[in-house]
Amino acid sequence: MTALVHTRADLAAALDGAGGEIAVVMTMGALHEGHRQLMRTARERSAFVVVTIFVNPLQFGPNEDFEKYPRTLDEDLAICRAEGVALVFAPSRDDVYPHGAPSITMDPGALGSILEGASRPGHFSGMLTVVEKLLLLTRAGVAYFGEKDFQQLALVRRMARDLELPVEIAGVPTVREIDGLALSSRNRFLSPDQRRSALALSRALREGATHTDPGAVLAAAGKILADEPGVLVDYLELTGADLGPVPAEGPARLLVAAKVGATRLIDNVPLTLHKEV
Repeated sequence: MTALVHTRADLAAALDGAGGEIAVVMTMGALHEGHRQLMRTARERSAFVVVTIFVNPLQFGPNEDFEKYPRTLDEDLAICRAEGVALVFAPSRDDVYPHGAPSITMDPGALGSILEGASRPGHFSGMLTVVEKLLLLTRAGVAYFGEKDFQQLALVRRMARDLELPVEIAGVPTVREIDGLALSSRNRFLSPDQRRSALALSRALREGATHTDPGAVLAAAGKILADEPGVLVDYLELTGADLGPVPAEGPARLLVAAKVGATRLIDNVPLTLHKEV
């Protein structure tokens, strides 16, 4: 039976009975199959899985969709129950930030200023701040994050390492629709025509990943995006596997962000580079 708590005190009382390693899946609600996969992966290792549902105001910019962000707690609870989640923590803003907006927040460093950080100033500071709070509040031994938000995953891993937090940060591969579109809570904002246009993102990444030379990777992916008039590209970037410099050979990551209509989407794929002979 999945328990629902809203306050820090009730969360602490529920965690006192966990009796083993606690796994956490942090979400902003509007749960979908990607979140389900995170829960299933967590359940494979830990009997006590906590899902947090909190739309964090700190990670939304002034022109972003905080007020429009879908809030579907009843549907989310049904999903958590179906996946065998032990506890759902759905706090209010005052429970997460009892002293108001924090005057001290996490600095994401140089890694937080590129890609999404360049387009969304302050986003990663707000994200890391709430993640650190929720890691402490949930007493998690392991936390699961999807690879779709790859920069988020990389930054949370870096924070846990640099601050020596006693938690493992585990990545879970991106879950996609049958047609290749990466699952996202924002997909519901797409019209049928926009959704067809959005498929150019995953097509571009797949095509790019068939190449092994950096220039060919970007050229192949870029052509598909340029040929889709309904997609306004923010960035298409090839990086190292940890978002560092592109290696001459070895694992790498191809990332894209674009607007389709008013909806901003992100996606990425891993690939391997090697010198062509």
